[in-house]
Parts: sequence; C-alpha cells; structure tokens
Amino acid sequence: MTDSPRTDVMTVPTSSARAKVNGQEMYYEIHGTEHEGRRPLVLLHGGVQTVGLTFGPMLPALSAERYVIAPELQGHGHTADTDRPLTIPDLACDVVALLDELGVRQADFIGFSLGGLVALELAVRHPKRVGRIVPAASQYTQDGVHEEIRSSDFSSPRMPSEADFREMADAYAAVAPHPEHFQDFFAKSAAAANDPLPWTADDLRTVTAPTLLVIGDTDFFPVEHLAEMQRLIPGAQLAVLPGTTHMQVMHRKVLLPMLMEFLG
Repeated sequence: MTDSPRTDVMTVPTSSARAKVNGQEMYYEIHGTEHEGRRPLVLLHGGVQTVGLTFGPMLPALSAERYVIAPELQGHGHTADTDRPLTIPDLACDVVALLDELGVRQADFIGFSLGGLVALELAVRHPKRVGRIVPAASQYTQDGVHEEIRSSDFSSPRMPSEADFREMADAYAAVAPHPEHFQDFFAKSAAAANDPLPWTADDLRTVTAPTLLVIGDTDFFPVEHLAEMQRLIPGAQLAVLPGTTHMQVMHRKVLLPMLMEFLG
C-alpha cells in the first residue's frame, strides 16, 4: 500500500512567533482560527524534523476547524539548540511553558515519533493540560525497539531511507539559525533517542486522556508493543497502518480521517 509522493510540505501559517521558554526562544506557528468550545490542537513534530516536514500535507485539513499550535522543539527547525541535553521531560516542560505563555489551559495533542513521546509525557505528568492525545509511531520503553533500529542496520527496510535523511537535512538547512550544525545536532538527537524512557507500565495505567495509538506495520517497533500500550492505557484505541514504515506514518492518506474522527 503506497500513497502518492509528497509534493508540498510547505504551508503558510496564520502567524508565527517566538516565545521565551526555559532559557530558549521557541518558534511556533499558529494555523486556523479559534473556535468557541473547541480545545486548541497542538502538533508535535518528529525528531530532526520541522512542523512542515511532519505535518505539512495534513495541516490545511486539521486547521480548517481547529485552532492549531505547532511549536518547533529545542534544536529543531527555527528553534536554536542550547547546551541542555535533549530529554523528553524537558521538552514536555517547554511545551507546557509555551501554552502558559499563550494562555492555553488545555489542548489536544498529535505527536509523531519524538513528538509522540512528548505527548505521552504530557499525559502522564501534566494530565490537566491534556484533552486527547495521539502518540503516533512512539513506544513507551526502549525494549520495544527492533534490534536493527538500535544497531542502525541501514539494510533494514524499517530504517529511514537516503531520501528521508536528505529531506531532514534540507528542511533543517532551510530554516535553522545555524544550518551548519546539522550533523552535530543529528548526532545529539541520535544519542538522545537511545536514552531510557521515563515511564513504567504503572505510569501508563494512570493516563486519563482518551488516547489513539498509531503505528506502521513496518515501524521501528513491533505491533505487539503498541498492543501492550493499548492494554495499559485505559480505553486506548490502536490503529495499525498497512504497508507503512516509521517515516511514512504521518503521510498515509488513511490516517487523516481517523484523526478527524478521534478528535471530534
């Protein structure tokens, strides 16, 4: 199962700005307009990606009926890196601080890969700030990752392709404050991706936000790992996208209707 190639990952935000957040200037975009009675929707991009690279094709549909806030996390896209390590708890605290700056008390969240981990951390540690969450292509323990991903076996069909890496490098070069730092930031991100994750099974059992878990059937981790997460998170739903690698998850046409129905 394949979708047509992406032809446009560039979208024009309604506005963009920077907020002083925990010692950094975090870039964020606003798409769409506020709707009375509807929570804002926060989009959290993948590791070494930008808002446009992760969400570009679906942003027009998501923002047609929702007020969308799309930050770029520490070191990603327009947001400069700092000396601080990349950790999931710190990135989640940055998102909370941004929402405080914007006067948003509660939001729904869609996160891909790294962004999905941040969304899960928000649901565990900051439950009052979370309405619904969609952690896409995200695991809850490092034990769930396939061995060929841990060992960076580039012959594996699960690994990002050369074209995927080129897209990330090009997107970074286009907007980063210091585009020459791509290789250093990529190495920092790759090291952080192997750090232990901050949750236990009991933590997942405490999640109260309605949750839609999404995985590709050829993802970085087995479907069984996401099925375990579904059992642990009360009332969680699980969507398995056929013929889909990790890097293809957010660009499958079948995903958008699922998101729209789940978010309501």
